[in-house]
Amino acid sequence: MLIEKYKIAEHNDSLAPSQKRAFEYLAGEIKDVEGILEKLAAFQVAIPSWALGTGGTRFGRFPGGGEPRNLEEKIEDIGLLHQLNQSSGAISLHIPWDIPSNPSHIKALAAQHGLRFDAMNSNTFQDQPGQALSYKFGSLQNVNKDIRKQAIDHNIEVIRHGVELGSESLTIWLSDGSCFPGQLNFRHAFQNTLEGLQEIYTHLPENWKMFVEYKAAEPNFYSTTVGDWGQSLLYASKLGPKAYTLVDLGHHLPNANIEQIVSLLLMEGKLGGFHFNDSKYGDDDLTVGCMKPYQLFLIFNELIEGMDARGMNHNTDLGWMIDASHNVKDPLEDLLQSVEAIMITYAQALLVDRKKLLAAQLQNDVVTAQELLQQAFRTDVRSLVAEARKRTGGALNPIALYRSEKVREHLIKERGAKTIATGL
Repeated sequence: MLIEKYKIAEHNDSLAPSQKRAFEYLAGEIKDVEGILEKLAAFQVAIPSWALGTGGTRFGRFPGGGEPRNLEEKIEDIGLLHQLNQSSGAISLHIPWDIPSNPSHIKALAAQHGLRFDAMNSNTFQDQPGQALSYKFGSLQNVNKDIRKQAIDHNIEVIRHGVELGSESLTIWLSDGSCFPGQLNFRHAFQNTLEGLQEIYTHLPENWKMFVEYKAAEPNFYSTTVGDWGQSLLYASKLGPKAYTLVDLGHHLPNANIEQIVSLLLMEGKLGGFHFNDSKYGDDDLTVGCMKPYQLFLIFNELIEGMDARGMNHNTDLGWMIDASHNVKDPLEDLLQSVEAIMITYAQALLVDRKKLLAAQLQNDVVTAQELLQQAFRTDVRSLVAEARKRTGGALNPIALYRSEKVREHLIKERGAKTIATGL
């Protein structure tokens, strides 16, 4: 469902006085307000097709009702998110969970909602119904050549679906690894994986990118075949100029310095994409910014510094996507929260006075460097983000409008209370 434009206007009018006061005060305190607003208005975060339903754990899943029953309804849900926040203008599909039966129809439907197709995601971490061979002991790393070929063929199929939809990138995440010492020959696993990735790479269209995602642990806990950013970078470097590392915030060992990782990957021209989420213990896939907002800010600070150093476009030159699991929240509300957290953090990072920061660094003035970063982080930029959203037709308070319009109740009435979206 979509919300009528006049209701968005009425909602914004009701909040206009308080928004005006907050924004005018902030605008008087910061430089280049209009330039920052332009960047905020342009910045888009892709929503994964598997995130529109309720997530779950190994122990249970508790659907919330009104979940999208097919790809068309998932596109409609993301269209609603984009209507509310004007920053969710892309969808990332996971194959085979969301194979488009009629690509031209799906592409047209997405366009009607102002959406484009972001990275396509392959799945060789699950056995699908009717699948000939099992990935129990890995896919591209597998000792069985036929299983490796099955995984390669699947990724080639994903590329084909992406071409039909106008996507320009492929994300490969492998759950390959081992659970026990001696189970796996590390060198053979790496070489098998590399050869598989090389075969997939040859099928990339000229304008496509390949993102190689890494993860320190899970579902294998002794070793993973793409276990950290160094291994991903090694694969990407061997593959060629269209291959890049993809960083997922939840895929690191505890206390990893992710901001340093993204800085160095940008320096090498090998950072391709970013998956946003948050965590307390591991790959918790929690709402962005709910646990470690300062870490997220420090990461964004390095992202902007590194992208500006290379003359990159903040919106288009990296792939931005949310990768979270909504186990106890309404998935749409959770996604609205995540996008808002990303936009707030992006705005805060844009406030950093980079000339003063560099001067402090060159003078070893540690206190000033810290103060410059914390001043930007402690600035309440919510009215700035809301102003950018309002100017592009969105709602000043997306969650408040979502709730006042009783969207979830309408979806349950339309789709049913026990629907379950495809995916995990």
